[in-house]
Amino acid sequence: MDRFTNWYNHEHRRTGISLHTPADVHFGLAPGKAADRRSVLVAAREQHPHRLGTTAVPKILDLPDSWINRPAAESKSAEDSETAAA
Repeated sequence: MDRFTNWYNHEHRRTGISLHTPADVHFGLAPGKAADRRSVLVAAREQHPHRLGTTAVPKILDLPDSWINRPAAESKSAEDSETAAA
């Protein structure tokens, strides 16, 4: 099961998340990797315009934050009481 889970999370590129891996999306690496893809594609188009006829550029995945258990935000009063105690 560990082999499958590792493959699914770190190697399997899903079309629903712009061919990123679930781990890339979870750890916030997808936008950087999409920008890298875009720059490589632009360079390839400049070198070989006859091979890459379309000018469409890949979209950068922009997902909103989603949480199962959102971290609790520290309240201002808790910070004030810690400052007063010091």
